[in-house]
Amino acid sequence: MPVAKGQPLDPAATRARVLDAASRLFYERGTLAVGVNDVAEEAGVSKVTLYRHFDSKEALVARFLEQRSDRVSAWLRRVSEREDLAPAERVLALFDALGEWFAEPAFRGCALVNGAVEARALEGAARDIASRHLGRHLDLLRELASAGGFADPEELARQLLILVEGATTVAFVRGDPDAAGHARRIAAALLSGPPRRS
Repeated sequence: MPVAKGQPLDPAATRARVLDAASRLFYERGTLAVGVNDVAEEAGVSKVTLYRHFDSKEALVARFLEQRSDRVSAWLRRVSEREDLAPAERVLALFDALGEWFAEPAFRGCALVNGAVEARALEGAARDIASRHLGRHLDLLRELASAGGFADPEELARQLLILVEGATTVAFVRGDPDAAGHARRIAAALLSGPPRRS
């Protein structure tokens, strides 16, 4: 909404409003389908104001993806840090949380993977941010596997990452929130199979 006459400008609030509007639209409809005009209208600002805060649509998409990665990574880390859970349960809790997310009406898959696919280029900001995002997931899973004393935590973490991202893709493409439960059962088998390090 435009600033009323006589009211002071708040650049930080305007930037946040633009990013919030872009985040909603990009996640709901995709980064390719949403134009700068759509974001400006949703945020209640002019295109000039939008470009004052983000010098291109690509910069706005990149900031959306970075913010989304921060939020999702922090959420999964919180889920895994419950002190009342045994090591294997900390990993399985991630799949329980994913199942709740998949069942939300607004669920549209992983914004980072969606952004990388929409960018299509082998190089570029969206792909780089998505790669770092998956790296953050891998780091968390590796930490959990190492802390739990599981054999070959690097290999286990890579297998679990495929389960997390595969379940997310299946849940979105097929509209199947039960994908989290299927992935959880496979993860449980992986966690119970290899001997733990002494």
